[in-house]
Amino acid sequence: MKSVYMNENHDIFRQSVRQFIEKEVAPHANEWEENRCIPKAIWQRMGELGFLGILFPETLGGSGVDIFYSMIFLEEIARSKMGGFCAAVSAQEFISTGALYQQGSDELKELYLKTSIHGTHVGAIAISEPNTGSDVAAIQTTAIKDGNEWVINGSKTWITNGVYADFYVVACKTNKEEGAGGISLIVVKGKTPGLEAKKLKKMGWHSSDTAELFFDQVRTPLSHLIGEENMGFYYIMQTFVMERLSVAGVCIGAAVVALEDTLAYMESRHAFGKSINRFQALRHRLADLFAELESVRQLTYHAAWLHEQGEHAVRESSMAKLMASEFLNKVVSECVQFHGGFGYVEEYPIARAYRDAKVCSIVAGTSEIMREIIAKTDIDKIDFSAFKRRI
Repeated sequence: MKSVYMNENHDIFRQSVRQFIEKEVAPHANEWEENRCIPKAIWQRMGELGFLGILFPETLGGSGVDIFYSMIFLEEIARSKMGGFCAAVSAQEFISTGALYQQGSDELKELYLKTSIHGTHVGAIAISEPNTGSDVAAIQTTAIKDGNEWVINGSKTWITNGVYADFYVVACKTNKEEGAGGISLIVVKGKTPGLEAKKLKKMGWHSSDTAELFFDQVRTPLSHLIGEENMGFYYIMQTFVMERLSVAGVCIGAAVVALEDTLAYMESRHAFGKSINRFQALRHRLADLFAELESVRQLTYHAAWLHEQGEHAVRESSMAKLMASEFLNKVVSECVQFHGGFGYVEEYPIARAYRDAKVCSIVAGTSEIMREIIAKTDIDKIDFSAFKRRI
């Protein structure tokens, strides 16, 4: 598809990602889903191919290309037909490493960012807690200085890559008297004494490991603080734009795959002497879905372009995440219906797509949170770029 945002090099990159996913990832989907685990070897393979450092500079081992290579990558990894794989990879590349790159010391970049780009380390970001989701300022996990170490106590939940991660970027209260102004981001190495990870059993996203984390007197060096003490809330806000764009990109890719698979099925399925894609009642519903897909895609690309231009695109990325995740849920529901009874059996990938889609309107801020952010910008006229100016 021609686009004002992309050129021939983007098209070549899309084909390389698609070829990798279809040959080296998608064939293992059933196995990885059943094992509820992504093999470490595939992370190293993605590192070798340069897929884990798309936005990072070449000096760190990355590619240093524009944001639309990332959007392409996010769309194409959906061809794995595993929402969990998409979640794990996007969390690693665009979320857990964001603050490390923007605010981390040279030491932290050497230890954790470069190794993430190479695929030898898998990272997780630990913000949400059992009683605190999008209300980041209300977290209760604490980090207290003791000599040359931080001592961390508390718990986190809904942590993607949380069971098998090699490191965690943990949001901690370092000043209990402050709300948003008392949060810091601290890196904790995986398997540190006192750190326990419990795998959560999910309805979908089976291939990814989602964990509840428990910190009991966990010690990590003072040098593992990212950026400045008590500035973590603002660093988190800075990464939310890319997180929401990541979800939107994956949702677009998943919608494309669901429609492709469904069209192939409808072409092969015959009723009353013709393939069911010839019936107007179904064709017009499909036409609506294709039109909505393009509108969601262009909104997401526009938000990505704004982010690339240095704008703090909180409003537009929230709109993109809201619309893309809600649209994906609509698409897979319709596609299951078009499959008839076959859409309800695990033999057909659309059944997994149906299960995996639901959580997209929950993670990275629920649809309700996205709507409230949009209401704050468009009705209350709140300027969220103030968060960016604070840093």
